[in-house]
Amino acid sequence: MGSCTRRHFLLSTCFLQMITIIERQVFDFLGYMWAPIFVNFFHILFIIFGFYGAYHFRIKYIITYLIWSFLWIGWNAFLICFYLNVGTLDKDSDLLNLGTGSVSWFEVNGYGCKPTYPTNFTSEDPYRPIRPERVDDCLLTYDLIEVIHSGVQCALALLGILGAILISYIFLDEDDRFDFMNGDAKSPQHTVVHPILIDCDC
Repeated sequence: MGSCTRRHFLLSTCFLQMITIIERQVFDFLGYMWAPIFVNFFHILFIIFGFYGAYHFRIKYIITYLIWSFLWIGWNAFLICFYLNVGTLDKDSDLLNLGTGSVSWFEVNGYGCKPTYPTNFTSEDPYRPIRPERVDDCLLTYDLIEVIHSGVQCALALLGILGAILISYIFLDEDDRFDFMNGDAKSPQHTVVHPILIDCDC
């Protein structure tokens, strides 16, 4: 795989990540899921770092993107466990909404969903949204949709890690083979030219 192909691979992966995370961010905003909103925002920034690093061959930006991708996989693995109620995690808790009581937008707005709300319900907190007693006829339940979202993000992050490692390998390999006369193999137009001093006894 040549350097151009590896570069295009990472650029394409970053582009797909940007599209999917913007879609996810929109639905997290609609559901007032504040913790995912903040983390998604950071992910958008690091995708930009990765894209910039791949486009301009900047190794520091690519390594930053690489490190973040591992953290991003950890966050999405946590979300998968959260929505699947793994261990002590509870998808009905206020962990992701930071105490606002809101839930995933897909709980009542998923395709085919028909929510049933309590008829005589008085809430102690008027700012806390009312959740339905049950939701019927959903094509996919909201927790399954969120797990799919996180699974897609994990898969794209793994592709991004692969692309970043391949490009980083090119940089390191070029540094080992072509770093002569204090030049920069990645930017030949900035190669340092030293004068040659000839010491002759005439």
